[in-house]
Amino acid sequence: MRSNWFKYVFIIVVIIIIVFAIFKIRIDEQQNEYQNNETSNVEKEKVREIKLGMTQLDTMNPILSNNKNVQDISKLIFDPLVTLSSDYKAEPCLAIEWAKQGASYIIKLRENVQWSDGMTFTAEDVKFTIDRLKDTQTIYSNNVQNVVGIDIVDDYTVRINLDKEVPFFEYNLTFPILSKQYYDAQDFANTEKNNAPVGTGKYKISEVTASYITLEKNQYWWDKDVDLTLEKITINIYSSIGELYNSFKTGNIDLVSTSNENVQDYIGTIGYSIKEMKGREHTFIALNTQNSFLSRQEVRKAIAYSIDKQNIVSSIFANKYYTSSFPLDFGSWLCQGEDASSGYNAEQAKQILVDNGWTYRNKYWQKVENYRTQRIVFNLLVKASDASKVAVAQNIKTQLENQGIRINIVQASDEQYKNSLQTKNYDMVICSTYVSPSPNLDTYFGENNLANYSNEEVNNIRNEVMNTTDENVIKEKYKRLIEIYKTDIPYISLYFNKYTVAYSSEIAGDITPNWFYQFYGIEGWYK
Repeated sequence: MRSNWFKYVFIIVVIIIIVFAIFKIRIDEQQNEYQNNETSNVEKEKVREIKLGMTQLDTMNPILSNNKNVQDISKLIFDPLVTLSSDYKAEPCLAIEWAKQGASYIIKLRENVQWSDGMTFTAEDVKFTIDRLKDTQTIYSNNVQNVVGIDIVDDYTVRINLDKEVPFFEYNLTFPILSKQYYDAQDFANTEKNNAPVGTGKYKISEVTASYITLEKNQYWWDKDVDLTLEKITINIYSSIGELYNSFKTGNIDLVSTSNENVQDYIGTIGYSIKEMKGREHTFIALNTQNSFLSRQEVRKAIAYSIDKQNIVSSIFANKYYTSSFPLDFGSWLCQGEDASSGYNAEQAKQILVDNGWTYRNKYWQKVENYRTQRIVFNLLVKASDASKVAVAQNIKTQLENQGIRINIVQASDEQYKNSLQTKNYDMVICSTYVSPSPNLDTYFGENNLANYSNEEVNNIRNEVMNTTDENVIKEKYKRLIEIYKTDIPYISLYFNKYTVAYSSEIAGDITPNWFYQFYGIEGWYK
Protein backbone atom coordinates (compact mmCIF):
# COMPACT_ATOMS: atom_id res chain seq x y z
CA MET A 1 0.00 0.00 0.00
CA ARG A 2 2.81 2.30 0.95
CA SER A 3 4.55 1.41 -2.34
CA ASN A 4 1.47 2.41 -4.34
CA TRP A 5 1.32 5.74 -2.54
CA PHE A 6 4.86 6.61 -3.59
CA LYS A 7 4.07 5.56 -7.14
CA TYR A 8 1.05 7.94 -7.30
CA VAL A 9 3.08 10.79 -5.82
CA PHE A 10 5.83 10.19 -8.37
CA ILE A 11 3.35 10.19 -11.27
CA ILE A 12 1.76 13.43 -10.04
CA VAL A 13 5.16 15.12 -9.73
CA VAL A 14 6.13 14.04 -13.27
CA ILE A 15 2.84 15.37 -14.64
CA ILE A 16 3.39 18.69 -12.86
CA ILE A 17 6.92 18.94 -14.29
CA ILE A 18 5.68 18.19 -17.83
CA VAL A 19 2.88 20.75 -17.55
CA PHE A 20 5.30 23.34 -16.21
CA ALA A 21 7.78 22.61 -19.02
CA ILE A 22 5.11 22.96 -21.69
CA PHE A 23 3.91 26.19 -20.09
CA LYS A 24 7.49 27.51 -19.92
CA ILE A 25 8.19 26.64 -23.57
CA ARG A 26 5.00 28.38 -24.64
CA ILE A 27 5.89 31.49 -22.62
CA ASP A 28 9.40 31.53 -24.16
CA GLU A 29 7.94 31.19 -27.65
CA GLN A 30 5.58 34.07 -27.01
CA GLN A 31 8.41 36.19 -25.65
CA ASN A 32 10.63 35.35 -28.63
CA GLU A 33 7.79 36.14 -31.00
CA TYR A 34 7.23 39.43 -29.23
CA GLN A 35 10.95 40.24 -29.30
CA ASN A 36 11.17 39.32 -32.99
CA ASN A 37 8.21 41.55 -33.73
CA GLU A 38 9.80 44.32 -31.72
CA THR A 39 13.12 43.82 -33.54
CA SER A 40 11.33 43.78 -36.88
CA ASN A 41 9.58 47.02 -36.03
CA VAL A 42 12.84 48.61 -34.95
CA GLU A 43 14.50 47.47 -38.20
CA LYS A 44 11.65 48.92 -40.20
CA GLU A 45 12.23 52.25 -38.51
CA LYS A 46 15.98 52.07 -39.16
CA VAL A 47 15.84 51.47 -42.90
CA ARG A 48 13.69 54.40 -43.86
CA GLU A 49 16.38 57.04 -44.43
CA ILE A 50 20.01 57.59 -45.32
CA LYS A 51 21.84 60.90 -45.46
CA LEU A 52 24.14 62.03 -48.25
CA GLY A 53 26.04 65.28 -48.83
CA MET A 54 27.01 67.63 -51.62
CA THR A 55 29.02 70.84 -51.87
CA GLN A 56 28.40 74.13 -53.63
CA LEU A 57 25.07 73.28 -55.25
CA ASP A 58 24.50 75.25 -58.45
CA THR A 59 21.33 73.67 -59.88
CA MET A 60 19.55 70.34 -59.66
CA ASN A 61 19.08 70.32 -63.43
CA PRO A 62 21.73 67.68 -64.23
CA ILE A 63 22.50 68.86 -67.75
CA LEU A 64 23.05 72.44 -66.62
CA SER A 65 25.05 71.62 -63.50
CA ASN A 66 28.86 71.46 -63.49
CA ASN A 67 28.84 69.89 -60.03
CA LYS A 68 29.92 66.23 -59.86
CA ASN A 69 27.86 65.78 -56.68
CA VAL A 70 24.76 66.72 -58.67
CA GLN A 71 25.70 64.33 -61.48
CA ASP A 72 26.03 61.47 -58.98
CA ILE A 73 22.84 62.15 -57.05
CA SER A 74 20.84 62.92 -60.19
CA LYS A 75 21.17 59.25 -61.17
CA LEU A 76 18.73 58.51 -58.33
CA ILE A 77 16.21 60.98 -59.80
CA PHE A 78 16.64 60.73 -63.58
CA ASP A 79 16.87 57.69 -65.82
CA PRO A 80 19.06 57.58 -68.94
CA LEU A 81 18.27 55.75 -72.15
CA VAL A 82 21.08 53.30 -71.39
CA THR A 83 22.60 52.54 -68.01
CA LEU A 84 25.74 50.64 -67.04
CA SER A 85 26.16 47.59 -64.84
CA SER A 86 28.72 47.48 -62.06
CA ASP A 87 31.21 46.02 -64.58
CA TYR A 88 30.50 48.84 -67.07
CA LYS A 89 28.31 46.90 -69.51
CA ALA A 90 25.57 48.81 -71.37
CA GLU A 91 22.09 47.79 -70.21
CA PRO A 92 18.57 48.92 -71.16
CA CYS A 93 16.86 51.58 -69.09
CA LEU A 94 14.43 54.00 -70.79
CA ALA A 95 15.61 52.43 -74.04
CA ILE A 96 14.67 48.76 -74.13
CA GLU A 97 16.62 47.95 -77.31
CA TRP A 98 18.70 49.62 -80.00
CA ALA A 99 19.94 48.77 -83.47
CA LYS A 100 22.78 50.28 -85.47
CA GLN A 101 22.11 51.18 -89.10
CA GLY A 102 25.30 52.63 -90.54
CA ALA A 103 25.68 56.08 -88.98
CA SER A 104 22.23 55.96 -87.36
CA TYR A 105 20.81 54.29 -84.28
CA ILE A 106 17.19 53.17 -83.96
CA ILE A 107 16.12 53.36 -80.31
CA LYS A 108 13.00 51.59 -79.02
CA LEU A 109 11.73 53.27 -75.85
CA ARG A 110 10.06 51.80 -72.80
CA GLU A 111 6.30 52.31 -72.77
CA ASN A 112 4.04 53.08 -69.78
CA VAL A 113 6.70 55.22 -68.09
CA GLN A 114 5.58 58.26 -66.12
CA TRP A 115 7.40 61.28 -64.82
CA SER A 116 7.30 61.90 -61.09
CA ASP A 117 4.52 64.47 -61.70
CA GLY A 118 2.38 61.80 -63.38
CA MET A 119 2.91 62.96 -66.98
CA THR A 120 3.71 60.35 -69.66
CA PHE A 121 7.23 59.81 -71.00
CA THR A 122 7.49 59.79 -74.82
CA ALA A 123 9.96 60.19 -77.67
CA GLU A 124 9.40 63.97 -77.50
CA ASP A 125 11.28 64.01 -74.18
CA VAL A 126 14.29 62.26 -75.72
CA LYS A 127 14.44 64.72 -78.63
CA PHE A 128 14.01 67.66 -76.25
CA THR A 129 16.91 66.48 -74.08
CA ILE A 130 19.32 65.85 -76.95
CA ASP A 131 18.45 69.23 -78.49
CA ARG A 132 19.23 70.91 -75.16
CA LEU A 133 22.53 69.03 -74.91
CA LYS A 134 23.44 70.22 -78.40
CA ASP A 135 22.75 73.90 -77.70
CA THR A 136 24.03 74.02 -74.09
CA GLN A 137 27.60 73.71 -72.84
CA THR A 138 27.30 70.83 -70.39
CA ILE A 139 29.25 67.95 -68.95
CA TYR A 140 27.30 65.70 -71.34
CA SER A 141 28.08 67.69 -74.51
CA ASN A 142 30.70 65.16 -75.65
CA ASN A 143 28.09 62.40 -75.49
CA VAL A 144 26.19 63.97 -78.39
CA GLN A 145 28.96 65.76 -80.28
CA ASN A 146 28.48 63.44 -83.28
CA VAL A 147 24.68 63.75 -83.33
CA VAL A 148 23.47 65.73 -86.34
CA GLY A 149 19.75 65.09 -85.91
CA ILE A 150 17.05 63.08 -84.19
CA ASP A 151 13.88 61.84 -85.87
CA ILE A 152 10.74 60.82 -83.99
CA VAL A 153 9.47 57.65 -85.68
CA ASP A 154 6.55 57.24 -83.29
CA ASP A 155 5.77 57.93 -79.62
CA TYR A 156 8.21 55.24 -78.50
CA THR A 157 10.81 55.08 -81.28
CA VAL A 158 13.53 57.55 -82.25
CA ARG A 159 16.29 57.56 -84.85
CA ILE A 160 19.55 59.26 -83.83
CA ASN A 161 21.62 60.33 -86.83
CA LEU A 162 25.40 60.72 -86.49
CA ASP A 163 27.95 62.52 -88.66
CA LYS A 164 30.00 59.29 -88.83
CA GLU A 165 29.99 55.78 -87.44
CA VAL A 166 30.86 55.88 -83.74
CA PRO A 167 31.95 52.57 -82.17
CA PHE A 168 29.76 51.59 -79.21
CA PHE A 169 27.69 54.78 -79.44
CA GLU A 170 25.12 53.25 -77.08
CA TYR A 171 27.59 53.94 -74.25
CA ASN A 172 27.09 57.65 -74.96
CA LEU A 173 23.38 57.37 -74.17
CA THR A 174 23.94 57.43 -70.42
CA PHE A 175 22.91 61.07 -69.95
CA PRO A 176 19.75 61.89 -67.93
CA ILE A 177 16.51 62.42 -69.87
CA LEU A 178 14.48 65.53 -69.00
CA SER A 179 10.76 66.19 -69.39
CA LYS A 180 9.73 68.37 -72.33
CA GLN A 181 6.25 68.87 -70.82
CA TYR A 182 7.76 70.15 -67.58
CA TYR A 183 9.95 72.76 -69.26
CA ASP A 184 7.90 73.62 -72.33
CA ALA A 185 5.81 76.37 -70.80
CA GLN A 186 8.78 78.07 -69.15
CA ASP A 187 12.32 78.94 -70.12
CA PHE A 188 14.68 75.95 -69.81
CA ALA A 189 16.86 77.92 -67.41
CA ASN A 190 13.94 78.77 -65.09
CA THR A 191 15.52 78.74 -61.61
CA GLU A 192 12.42 77.60 -59.77
CA LYS A 193 11.88 74.65 -62.07
CA ASN A 194 15.57 73.71 -62.00
CA ASN A 195 15.53 73.60 -58.20
CA ALA A 196 13.16 70.63 -58.27
CA PRO A 197 12.91 69.09 -61.76
CA VAL A 198 10.85 65.97 -62.35
CA GLY A 199 12.44 62.67 -63.33
CA THR A 200 11.56 59.05 -64.08
CA GLY A 201 14.01 57.55 -61.55
CA LYS A 202 13.60 55.67 -58.28
CA TYR A 203 13.32 58.84 -56.21
CA LYS A 204 11.83 62.29 -56.63
CA ILE A 205 12.63 65.66 -55.10
CA SER A 206 10.08 66.43 -52.41
CA GLU A 207 11.67 69.38 -50.59
CA VAL A 208 14.37 71.92 -51.34
CA THR A 209 15.88 74.35 -48.79
CA ALA A 210 19.12 76.29 -48.59
CA SER A 211 20.69 73.62 -46.37
CA TYR A 212 19.25 70.33 -47.61
CA ILE A 213 17.26 68.53 -50.32
CA THR A 214 14.89 65.70 -49.55
CA LEU A 215 14.19 62.78 -51.87
CA GLU A 216 11.40 60.29 -51.40
CA LYS A 217 10.25 57.22 -53.30
CA ASN A 218 8.81 57.98 -56.72
CA GLN A 219 5.36 56.40 -56.71
CA TYR A 220 5.33 56.44 -60.51
CA TRP A 221 8.64 54.63 -61.00
CA TRP A 222 8.21 52.16 -63.85
CA ASP A 223 10.04 49.15 -62.32
CA LYS A 224 7.28 47.78 -60.08
CA ASP A 225 9.23 44.55 -59.49
CA VAL A 226 11.77 46.37 -57.33
CA ASP A 227 10.86 47.03 -53.71
CA LEU A 228 12.52 50.25 -52.55
CA THR A 229 13.49 49.75 -48.93
CA LEU A 230 14.67 53.32 -48.47
CA GLU A 231 11.76 55.71 -48.23
CA LYS A 232 13.72 58.91 -47.79
CA ILE A 233 17.13 60.32 -48.73
CA THR A 234 18.28 63.58 -47.20
CA ILE A 235 21.06 65.44 -49.02
CA ASN A 236 22.82 67.97 -46.81
CA ILE A 237 24.41 70.92 -48.62
CA TYR A 238 27.85 72.14 -47.54
CA SER A 239 29.98 75.11 -48.55
CA SER A 240 33.23 73.14 -48.87
CA ILE A 241 34.52 69.62 -49.25
CA GLY A 242 36.28 69.94 -45.89
CA GLU A 243 32.95 70.64 -44.22
CA LEU A 244 31.42 67.61 -45.97
CA TYR A 245 34.30 65.35 -44.86
CA ASN A 246 33.92 66.54 -41.29
CA SER A 247 30.19 65.87 -41.39
CA PHE A 248 30.88 62.30 -42.48
CA LYS A 249 33.48 61.89 -39.76
CA THR A 250 30.97 62.98 -37.11
CA GLY A 251 28.23 60.68 -38.48
CA ASN A 252 25.93 63.34 -39.91
CA ILE A 253 26.03 61.82 -43.40
CA ASP A 254 26.33 58.16 -44.36
CA LEU A 255 28.46 58.13 -47.52
CA VAL A 256 31.20 60.05 -49.31
CA SER A 257 33.01 59.31 -52.57
CA THR A 258 36.20 60.82 -53.90
CA SER A 259 39.28 60.43 -56.11
CA ASN A 260 41.38 62.12 -53.40
CA GLU A 261 44.02 59.54 -52.48
CA ASN A 262 44.55 61.30 -49.13
CA VAL A 263 40.90 61.18 -48.07
CA GLN A 264 41.73 59.33 -44.85
CA ASP A 265 43.66 62.37 -43.69
CA TYR A 266 40.28 64.11 -43.52
CA ILE A 267 37.83 61.39 -42.43
CA GLY A 268 40.14 59.26 -40.28
CA THR A 269 40.54 55.50 -40.51
CA ILE A 270 37.89 54.10 -38.16
CA GLY A 271 34.14 54.06 -37.78
CA TYR A 272 33.23 53.35 -41.38
CA SER A 273 33.51 50.77 -44.15
CA ILE A 274 35.26 51.41 -47.41
CA LYS A 275 35.25 50.25 -51.03
CA GLU A 276 38.27 51.14 -53.17
CA MET A 277 38.52 50.66 -56.93
CA LYS A 278 40.40 51.85 -59.97
CA GLY A 279 39.45 55.37 -60.98
CA ARG A 280 39.20 56.99 -64.41
CA GLU A 281 42.72 58.35 -64.87
CA HIS A 282 44.89 55.93 -66.83
CA THR A 283 48.60 56.69 -67.12
CA PHE A 284 50.71 54.90 -69.73
CA ILE A 285 53.79 55.13 -71.94
CA ALA A 286 53.28 55.43 -75.69
CA LEU A 287 56.17 53.90 -77.64
CA ASN A 288 56.67 55.50 -81.06
CA THR A 289 56.70 52.38 -83.22
CA GLN A 290 58.08 54.41 -86.15
CA ASN A 291 61.31 55.00 -84.24
CA SER A 292 64.21 53.00 -85.73
CA PHE A 293 64.73 51.04 -82.49
CA LEU A 294 61.19 51.03 -81.11
CA SER A 295 59.91 49.60 -84.37
CA ARG A 296 61.58 46.38 -83.19
CA GLN A 297 59.35 44.20 -81.09
CA GLU A 298 62.22 42.78 -79.05
CA VAL A 299 63.25 46.26 -77.91
CA ARG A 300 59.69 47.17 -76.86
CA LYS A 301 59.43 43.87 -74.97
CA ALA A 302 62.75 44.45 -73.22
CA ILE A 303 61.55 47.86 -72.06
CA ALA A 304 58.26 46.42 -70.81
CA TYR A 305 59.99 43.59 -68.90
CA SER A 306 62.41 46.10 -67.35
CA ILE A 307 59.80 48.37 -65.74
CA ASP A 308 58.60 47.42 -62.27
CA LYS A 309 55.21 49.18 -62.05
CA GLN A 310 54.72 48.21 -58.42
CA ASN A 311 57.94 50.02 -57.60
CA ILE A 312 56.51 53.18 -59.21
CA VAL A 313 53.21 52.91 -57.37
CA SER A 314 54.80 52.22 -53.99
CA SER A 315 57.73 54.65 -54.11
CA ILE A 316 55.96 57.62 -55.73
CA PHE A 317 52.31 57.17 -54.78
CA ALA A 318 52.63 55.29 -51.46
CA ASN A 319 50.52 52.44 -52.90
CA LYS A 320 47.56 54.79 -53.33
CA TYR A 321 47.37 53.99 -57.06
CA TYR A 322 46.73 50.69 -58.85
CA THR A 323 49.09 49.14 -61.38
CA SER A 324 47.57 48.62 -64.82
CA SER A 325 48.20 46.31 -67.76
CA PHE A 326 45.56 47.47 -70.29
CA PRO A 327 43.39 50.55 -70.85
CA LEU A 328 40.20 48.59 -70.00
CA ASP A 329 41.41 46.82 -66.86
CA PHE A 330 39.60 49.30 -64.60
CA GLY A 331 36.81 46.72 -64.14
CA SER A 332 35.31 46.53 -67.62
CA TRP A 333 33.38 43.38 -68.50
CA LEU A 334 35.68 43.00 -71.52
CA CYS A 335 38.83 42.71 -69.43
CA GLN A 336 37.83 40.39 -66.59
CA GLY A 337 40.74 38.14 -65.68
CA GLU A 338 42.68 39.06 -68.81
CA ASP A 339 46.25 40.17 -68.10
CA ALA A 340 47.85 42.17 -70.91
CA SER A 341 51.05 42.84 -68.99
CA SER A 342 54.36 41.21 -69.83
CA GLY A 343 55.18 41.56 -66.15
CA TYR A 344 58.42 42.68 -64.54
CA ASN A 345 61.25 40.29 -65.34
CA ALA A 346 64.69 41.87 -65.58
CA GLU A 347 66.44 38.67 -66.61
CA GLN A 348 63.88 37.97 -69.33
CA ALA A 349 64.43 41.51 -70.67
CA LYS A 350 68.15 40.84 -71.06
CA GLN A 351 67.59 37.42 -72.60
CA ILE A 352 65.25 38.81 -75.26
CA LEU A 353 67.93 41.27 -76.39
CA VAL A 354 70.64 38.61 -76.37
CA ASP A 355 68.43 36.26 -78.42
CA ASN A 356 68.03 39.01 -81.01
CA GLY A 357 71.73 39.70 -81.45
CA TRP A 358 72.29 42.53 -78.95
CA THR A 359 75.32 42.60 -76.67
CA TYR A 360 75.85 44.50 -73.41
CA ARG A 361 79.06 46.51 -73.45
CA ASN A 362 80.17 49.69 -71.66
CA LYS A 363 76.75 50.01 -69.96
CA TYR A 364 74.93 49.99 -73.32
CA TRP A 365 73.01 47.41 -75.30
CA GLN A 366 74.44 47.58 -78.78
CA LYS A 367 74.44 45.80 -82.10
CA VAL A 368 76.58 46.13 -85.24
CA GLU A 369 74.44 46.61 -88.34
CA ASN A 370 75.77 47.61 -91.75
CA TYR A 371 79.21 48.12 -90.23
CA ARG A 372 77.81 50.61 -87.71
CA THR A 373 77.39 50.16 -83.96
CA GLN A 374 73.82 50.89 -82.88
CA ARG A 375 73.20 51.71 -79.19
CA ILE A 376 69.81 51.68 -77.47
CA VAL A 377 69.23 55.26 -76.32
CA PHE A 378 65.83 56.97 -76.10
CA ASN A 379 64.27 60.30 -75.22
CA LEU A 380 61.37 60.10 -72.75
CA LEU A 381 58.99 63.05 -73.06
CA VAL A 382 57.10 64.28 -70.00
CA LYS A 383 55.17 67.42 -69.14
CA ALA A 384 57.38 69.57 -66.88
CA SER A 385 54.44 71.06 -64.97
CA ASP A 386 53.26 67.63 -63.81
CA ALA A 387 55.53 66.92 -60.84
CA SER A 388 54.27 63.40 -60.20
CA LYS A 389 54.85 62.34 -63.81
CA VAL A 390 58.33 63.88 -63.78
CA ALA A 391 59.02 61.71 -60.73
CA VAL A 392 57.64 58.69 -62.63
CA ALA A 393 59.92 59.50 -65.58
CA GLN A 394 62.95 59.66 -63.28
CA ASN A 395 61.98 56.33 -61.71
CA ILE A 396 61.64 54.73 -65.16
CA LYS A 397 64.98 56.20 -66.26
CA THR A 398 66.69 54.63 -63.22
CA GLN A 399 65.06 51.25 -63.81
CA LEU A 400 65.89 51.14 -67.52
CA GLU A 401 69.46 52.33 -67.09
CA ASN A 402 70.02 49.60 -64.53
CA GLN A 403 69.19 47.31 -67.44
CA GLY A 404 71.53 49.05 -69.87
CA ILE A 405 68.78 50.93 -71.72
CA ARG A 406 69.85 54.59 -71.74
CA ILE A 407 67.19 57.28 -71.28
CA ASN A 408 67.20 61.07 -71.65
CA ILE A 409 64.26 62.78 -69.96
CA VAL A 410 62.81 65.67 -71.96
CA GLN A 411 60.75 67.97 -69.73
CA ALA A 412 58.52 69.99 -72.04
CA SER A 413 56.35 73.02 -71.35
CA ASP A 414 52.61 72.50 -71.68
CA GLU A 415 52.62 74.00 -75.17
CA GLN A 416 55.69 72.04 -76.28
CA TYR A 417 54.19 68.84 -74.88
CA LYS A 418 50.93 69.43 -76.77
CA ASN A 419 52.77 70.15 -80.02
CA SER A 420 54.96 67.06 -79.62
CA LEU A 421 51.88 64.87 -79.19
CA GLN A 422 50.34 66.31 -82.34
CA THR A 423 53.48 65.89 -84.45
CA LYS A 424 54.57 62.60 -82.80
CA ASN A 425 57.93 64.20 -82.06
CA TYR A 426 59.10 61.81 -79.34
CA ASP A 427 60.56 58.36 -78.83
CA MET A 428 58.55 57.57 -75.73
CA VAL A 429 56.03 59.75 -73.91
CA ILE A 430 54.20 59.52 -70.59
CA CYS A 431 50.49 60.28 -71.08
CA SER A 432 47.28 60.23 -69.10
CA THR A 433 43.72 59.90 -70.34
CA TYR A 434 40.39 59.87 -68.54
CA VAL A 435 38.86 56.61 -69.69
CA SER A 436 35.26 56.31 -70.81
CA PRO A 437 33.10 53.32 -69.86
CA SER A 438 32.83 52.69 -73.61
CA PRO A 439 35.05 49.86 -74.90
CA ASN A 440 36.07 52.09 -77.82
CA LEU A 441 39.88 51.95 -78.07
CA ASP A 442 40.38 54.29 -81.04
CA THR A 443 42.60 56.50 -78.87
CA TYR A 444 45.12 53.67 -78.75
CA PHE A 445 44.58 51.86 -82.07
CA GLY A 446 42.75 54.29 -84.33
CA GLU A 447 44.08 56.58 -87.01
CA ASN A 448 46.91 58.87 -85.89
CA ASN A 449 47.24 57.06 -82.54
CA LEU A 450 49.96 58.04 -80.06
CA ALA A 451 52.16 55.04 -80.80
CA ASN A 452 52.03 55.40 -84.60
CA TYR A 453 50.92 51.78 -84.37
CA SER A 454 49.25 49.84 -87.15
CA ASN A 455 48.26 46.18 -87.23
CA GLU A 456 45.96 44.70 -89.86
CA GLU A 457 44.41 42.17 -87.51
CA VAL A 458 43.72 44.89 -84.93
CA ASN A 459 42.04 47.00 -87.62
CA ASN A 460 39.88 44.03 -88.63
CA ILE A 461 38.86 43.46 -85.02
CA ARG A 462 37.90 47.12 -84.62
CA ASN A 463 35.72 46.94 -87.72
CA GLU A 464 34.09 43.68 -86.64
CA VAL A 465 33.14 44.85 -83.16
CA MET A 466 31.80 48.12 -84.58
CA ASN A 467 29.25 46.21 -86.61
CA THR A 468 27.93 43.71 -84.10
CA THR A 469 25.92 43.80 -80.89
CA ASP A 470 26.62 40.14 -80.04
CA GLU A 471 28.29 40.31 -76.63
CA ASN A 472 29.93 36.90 -77.00
CA VAL A 473 31.53 37.92 -80.30
CA ILE A 474 32.70 41.23 -78.83
CA LYS A 475 34.19 39.52 -75.79
CA GLU A 476 36.05 36.97 -77.93
CA LYS A 477 37.43 39.70 -80.23
CA TYR A 478 38.64 41.77 -77.26
CA LYS A 479 40.33 38.73 -75.79
CA ARG A 480 42.32 38.47 -79.00
CA LEU A 481 42.98 42.23 -78.99
CA ILE A 482 44.47 41.95 -75.50
CA GLU A 483 46.72 39.09 -76.66
CA ILE A 484 48.02 41.22 -79.55
CA TYR A 485 48.57 44.17 -77.19
CA LYS A 486 50.61 41.94 -74.90
CA THR A 487 52.71 40.62 -77.78
CA ASP A 488 53.26 43.81 -79.77
CA ILE A 489 53.50 46.26 -76.85
CA PRO A 490 52.74 49.56 -78.58
CA TYR A 491 51.95 50.96 -75.13
CA ILE A 492 52.93 50.16 -71.57
CA SER A 493 50.02 50.72 -69.19
CA LEU A 494 51.39 51.94 -65.86
CA TYR A 495 48.67 52.74 -63.33
CA PHE A 496 45.17 54.00 -62.55
CA ASN A 497 44.29 56.45 -59.82
CA LYS A 498 42.10 55.29 -56.93
CA TYR A 499 38.39 55.96 -56.45
CA THR A 500 37.07 55.58 -52.90
CA VAL A 501 33.57 55.18 -51.50
CA ALA A 502 33.42 55.39 -47.71
CA TYR A 503 30.14 54.61 -45.99
CA SER A 504 28.72 54.25 -42.52
CA SER A 505 29.34 50.85 -40.96
CA GLU A 506 25.63 50.82 -40.10
CA ILE A 507 24.68 50.53 -43.78
CA ALA A 508 24.23 46.95 -44.96
CA GLY A 509 23.17 45.41 -48.24
CA ASP A 510 24.78 44.87 -51.62
CA ILE A 511 27.13 47.84 -51.91
CA THR A 512 29.03 47.55 -55.21
CA PRO A 513 29.98 51.07 -56.38
CA ASN A 514 32.18 52.10 -59.26
CA TRP A 515 33.27 55.53 -60.49
CA PHE A 516 30.28 55.73 -62.83
CA TYR A 517 27.61 55.09 -60.16
CA GLN A 518 27.85 54.85 -56.38
CA PHE A 519 24.36 53.55 -55.72
CA TYR A 520 24.09 50.11 -57.31
CA GLY A 521 21.58 48.12 -55.26
CA ILE A 522 20.53 51.12 -53.17
CA GLU A 523 17.00 49.73 -53.05
CA GLY A 524 18.36 46.90 -50.85
CA TRP A 525 20.41 49.06 -48.49
CA TYR A 526 19.40 49.32 -44.87
CA LYS A 527 20.78 50.42 -41.52
